[in-house]
Amino acid sequence: MAFQMSKLAARVWLLGSFGVTSSAGNRCPTHLGLISRLAHRSFRALKAPPSPGLLRKADKWEKVSTASKSLHRRSGGAVKLAGAVGLSAGALASLSTSTSARPELNLHSESSDWTEAKKKLCSMDKEKRREMYRIDFIPLEKIPVWSPSGDRSCTPRYKANEELNKKISLFSGDITKLEIDAVANAANKTLLGGGGVDGAIHRGAGPLLRKECATLNGCETGEAKITGAYGLPAKYVIHTVGPIVHDSVGDREEQALRNCYYNCLHTATKNHLRTVAFPCISTGVYGYPPDQAVHVALRTVREYLEQNHDKLDRVIFCVFLKSDKELYETMLPAYFPQGSPPKSKL
Repeated sequence: MAFQMSKLAARVWLLGSFGVTSSAGNRCPTHLGLISRLAHRSFRALKAPPSPGLLRKADKWEKVSTASKSLHRRSGGAVKLAGAVGLSAGALASLSTSTSARPELNLHSESSDWTEAKKKLCSMDKEKRREMYRIDFIPLEKIPVWSPSGDRSCTPRYKANEELNKKISLFSGDITKLEIDAVANAANKTLLGGGGVDGAIHRGAGPLLRKECATLNGCETGEAKITGAYGLPAKYVIHTVGPIVHDSVGDREEQALRNCYYNCLHTATKNHLRTVAFPCISTGVYGYPPDQAVHVALRTVREYLEQNHDKLDRVIFCVFLKSDKELYETMLPAYFPQGSPPKSKL
C-alpha cells in the first residue's frame, strides 16, 4: 500500500510540475500534494522494513521525481503531458541535459538584452552560431576570388599586384547571407533602419540591432560605427552614411563617399576583422551616379589595401543590380590589373 501511495504521489507530482490542466482549464488541485505526504508517512508507519523489490521500485520513482524536478526548472515548465507520461528517469535526465545545452538566446525578441546577446554570440564558435541563423548563409569559401575575364580594354591605373588581387571578390546577390566578419550597411543618420540594403540588414538582424543602434546617437555622413549582427550570418555590421547628391557630384560629395569606404575599412581592421563586404553606397535613393561611385569605391579599397595588406583577407563588392555588376566587371581590371602572363619559352 505504501508503495502504491508513493507511486501515485510521484505521478501526481510529475503532472503538477509540467502544468497539466484539468478539463475545466485549471491546474491540478493543490490538495493532491497531501497524497504525497501521506505516502511518505505510510512508509515510516510500517513496522517491518519493506522488501528489497519494493525499495528498488521506490528508488526508481525517487529518481523519476528528481529528474523531473530538474527538467521542470531548466525548461521553465514548458514540457507538456505528452512528453512526460511514460518517460523513464534516464529519458528525463537526457531531455533535461539537451534542454540546458541548447543556446538560451532569442535574437528576435524585443524583450531580449542586446548586450547579453552580443556577448554570448561573440563567445560562440562558428558551429554554435550557425544554430542561431534564421536564413540561408553563404560561407567565405563559397565566394570566389575575383579574376579578370580576359578583357583588357580598360587601361590599368595601378601596377599589377597578384597578392592584392587575391583579396578581392565580386559577389552578385544578398549581402545579408554572407558569413563573414562584417558587412557594411548603407545607413541613414538615425541608424534605426530604412529602405533598401539598410532595411534588409535590420530585418535579417532582428530588433536587437535597432536597440544597440539607438545607443550610438546616430551617425554623420562619411562616418562609420560598428554593432553586432545578431540574426545575420556576419559577426558585425559596420554602419556608414553616404552623401546625398541633388544635382551633380562635387568635391564634397566625392570626399564624403571616400570617407565611407575608408572609415568602414579602418573600423574593420581596428576591431581585428579580416573580411568585409560593401554594398553600393549612396547609389540608390541618395542619388550618387553609379558610374562615378564605382571609381571612388575601387580606388579607396585599392589604396587602403596597399597600406594595410596584412590586415585584411578579403574585401567583397556586393552588387544586386545587373547594371552595377557590369560596372564593376568593367572597372575592376583598372584598379586590380592582372599581371602580365609569363612569356612562352617556345
